[in-house]
Amino acid sequence: MLTQDKQQRNWKPIIKQFEAVLGKNGVVQRREELITYECDGLTSYRQRPAVVVLPRTTEQVAQVVKICDRYSIPFIARGSGTGLSGGALPIEDCVLIVTSLMRQILSVDLENQRVVVQPGVINNWVTQTVCGAGFYYAPDPSSQIICSIGGNVAENSGGVHCLKYGVTTNHVLGLKIVTPDGSIVDIGGQIPEMPGYDLTGIFVGSEGTLGIATEITLRILKSAESICVLLADFTTVEAAAESVSDIISAGIIPGGMEMMDNISINAVEDVVATNCYPRDATAILLVEIDGLEVEVTANKQRVAEICLKNGARNITSASDLETRLKLWKGRKAAFAAAGNLSPDYYVQDGVIPRTQLPYVLQEIEALSQKFGYQIANVFHAGDGNLHPLILFDNSVEGALEKVEEVGGEILKLCVRVGGSISGEHGIGADKKCYMPDMFSEIDLETMQWVRQVFNPQGLANPGKIFPTPRTCGEAASASKQQFEGVERF
Repeated sequence: MLTQDKQQRNWKPIIKQFEAVLGKNGVVQRREELITYECDGLTSYRQRPAVVVLPRTTEQVAQVVKICDRYSIPFIARGSGTGLSGGALPIEDCVLIVTSLMRQILSVDLENQRVVVQPGVINNWVTQTVCGAGFYYAPDPSSQIICSIGGNVAENSGGVHCLKYGVTTNHVLGLKIVTPDGSIVDIGGQIPEMPGYDLTGIFVGSEGTLGIATEITLRILKSAESICVLLADFTTVEAAAESVSDIISAGIIPGGMEMMDNISINAVEDVVATNCYPRDATAILLVEIDGLEVEVTANKQRVAEICLKNGARNITSASDLETRLKLWKGRKAAFAAAGNLSPDYYVQDGVIPRTQLPYVLQEIEALSQKFGYQIANVFHAGDGNLHPLILFDNSVEGALEKVEEVGGEILKLCVRVGGSISGEHGIGADKKCYMPDMFSEIDLETMQWVRQVFNPQGLANPGKIFPTPRTCGEAASASKQQFEGVERF
């Protein structure tokens, strides 16, 4: 059995065992304290865990997992809780293993361009640690000042610079993991190419269903000789989208290429006041060119020409660090700024071929008109990773279910044009019912074989990634009813 009835499980002796491993301060069990952990960044779904544990070492994680294995208790790993797909959403009667206190940078090897960190280390800390020596860590989600490396590994996070440098999996050399039976295993290594099966590649992006990463060996990169950021503003979204395709077609691979529509532009200017984004623009395109100075100079000119040819009104460029950061500031704050537009928003994470951008954005606008919900678009334009933010009020009866329907239509649209239902946020609890739209029954069964090898009892993050008989709408309704019945403190 995966779980027992909550009334039948005697938690007292189990909690005492956790406390013997972690100390009393390492175990959270008071109901009012558990509220903090009842959801991740996808706040529409909530479930209070039975117990939260706060390990600091690999050995402590292993001992906690062994206790869970002994009593057949489902467990879920959680980092900073910034995930947007419900990947760290607890289930009833579970143990939540929070790695946020595992925040040591264990070693820095500049000569071999690698860093070993614990999973609770914040993404931006890695670059801060090595930037003085001229290095940086490339994956940079918008939440990089708070999201943890362990969570990035679980969801295979991307970011602004994933267009040229790849997502998390391209920068993880090796992992120390605790498997669902409590064993400690090393996979990958200190070098990019290792013999045998690519278990590191399987584990990154597995969303905690194969175990918990407790040490992560990351690849760091040498900072570019020259960097320039261009901001182009357009009177139509289609013109900005065409510029994206034309830049890549010209053989230019920017370090990052991001797009924001008018709703997003005004939201970030209201909140962070960069005074860089023209409020009357229908869309802006941010393009970062990096490399040798001669290469950057040539590509900067070519990108500007392409944007102007497609109808850009103005081109702003910046090469100094302070101004570059200012241009990026609004884009990095876009999700937070959207919270100022409505009581709630629901964000999706589909991927499409770049050439389909104009068509798909038109279709998203049509869905906005059809369902009556405003949709803000801010996304990684260079690799076609869309982040439509559907604005709504969750206190309105039936609004969440309707908004989920809109999100589902957007994901199905992405698949129809040759894309994917996730680029970096993962599947989690949110998008698992759309997996059959992208994969056949045999495909999904094959994935389950891998999961069962690592996780035969199904204790590690159950109910995530793979579809269940419930539809998304039913799951949302059940979650809302359950949350409304929970006593609040």
